[in-house]
Amino acid sequence: MPASTASIRPRRSVLYMPASRAGALEKAKSLAADGLIFDLEDAVAPDAKDIARAQACAAAASGAYGRREIIIRANGLATPWGYADLTAIAKSGASAALIPKVESAAMLAQAAQVLDEAGAPPDMTLWAMVETPLAMLQIQDIARTPRLACLVMGTSDLAKDLQAAHTPDRLPFVTGLGLCMLAARAYGLAILDGVHLNLGDDAEFLAHCHQGRDLGFDGKTLIHPKQVEPANAVFGPSAAQVDDARRIIAAHAEAEAKGQGVVLLDGRLIENLHVVGAHRTVALAEAIARLGSS
Repeated sequence: MPASTASIRPRRSVLYMPASRAGALEKAKSLAADGLIFDLEDAVAPDAKDIARAQACAAAASGAYGRREIIIRANGLATPWGYADLTAIAKSGASAALIPKVESAAMLAQAAQVLDEAGAPPDMTLWAMVETPLAMLQIQDIARTPRLACLVMGTSDLAKDLQAAHTPDRLPFVTGLGLCMLAARAYGLAILDGVHLNLGDDAEFLAHCHQGRDLGFDGKTLIHPKQVEPANAVFGPSAAQVDDARRIIAAHAEAEAKGQGVVLLDGRLIENLHVVGAHRTVALAEAIARLGSS
């Protein structure tokens, strides 16, 4: 397996869970989401911030979520709760701290400093919510910040700031989505599509999943458990795609053994770039299988 695929992990479905609701944290143990975001920010009322922080960190430390990726979304450092959030997250055992409304590399550097001073392990990463016009314009500087592992699109806040509509084709977001995708891939980051708010329109949700996948997103952030299964199906490789990827790898290896750099497979010209993609498909399928066995 190429080194570039060794660290691949599934992020097809990453579900927000309000950390102030103990029942929601308990239910999350049985959900097939690849990742869980225990939210201390938008989903939590001011008078519930302290209990949400305690419950989120206890849940992250419990080991009760198998191999799922656990992320805790902190309040911003400019709020009364942000510093305490990051200090607690540092020792919670969570995989990452999600920083809201990131608009500069300096904001992430400040968050990283708090984590470091609070004793966060070296492998705890930062995730960044990019959800404002300024974030879109600063995304290259944001994307090359140390500790950063993932960009999370905040299309709801972006729509508000743009004074744009949530159209079925999401045309108002295309510029921002594209800029962030370019930055993520240029700097080796994961990137997740924004949430779908209209829970009554399953067809539109599915269409947005397909659109996000086609744009290159690794997965989608979700607000309801019913969205997990369709997101997993769209953003994960199908059995046929995995089988095709294995055939590409095998055919190219056979051609190389004969001193050939390219090979025809079912009428398609297979080059090294196709083999790289095939290895990634197989690695993702294997990582999904491991996640499902936990």
